[in-house]
Amino acid sequence: MELYCERSFCVANWNSSEAGAGTLRSRKRDQMGTKQISVKRFSLVSSKKFDDVIEKIAAGVGHPDARAMFQNIGLAKKYDEVEEIIQPGLGPTGLMEFMRFDHGKVLRKDHGEKAPRVMRFLIGNPLVMKRMVEHVPDAGSYAPVTILVDERADGVHISYDTMVSLLTPYGNAEALKVAKELDGKIEALLNNAA
Repeated sequence: MELYCERSFCVANWNSSEAGAGTLRSRKRDQMGTKQISVKRFSLVSSKKFDDVIEKIAAGVGHPDARAMFQNIGLAKKYDEVEEIIQPGLGPTGLMEFMRFDHGKVLRKDHGEKAPRVMRFLIGNPLVMKRMVEHVPDAGSYAPVTILVDERADGVHISYDTMVSLLTPYGNAEALKVAKELDGKIEALLNNAA
């Protein structure tokens, strides 16, 4: 028998002549699955111009050189050095912009200038992410958060999926406490932009 272990599971390879061949593989397959997550979407509609909303969001967050920041994090020897690397990149909300995607630009290639503008931001704070992931590893799938700003007939919509709703199914009070703090920061940022 050959045993291979990786993080939370082990796989044993038996010759077909060995008793119980395939049983461990079957158990591993039975442990895999899906988790149903009900998401709460926080949305606002603004009468401001699209560019003004984008400018307000950008003004509320830091804009570090993410590549350099992560290279320096990789070189850090201790966690307090990581904090010192991240802190200068945070904006007045304690958040930073990691990236933005101009989805509207893609739409305009097909529909011309009449296409609505759509911008997706990835915004967060690696220190906040760390505090959630140490309790719920899957939180790393949701941080940084996505903020979507898009033009519609009734105004500029500003939306994001709350971190509390994403982490509630995991049932970890410590992660939910951090998620609630993060949601408060994001909601304040969006209310200010609206």
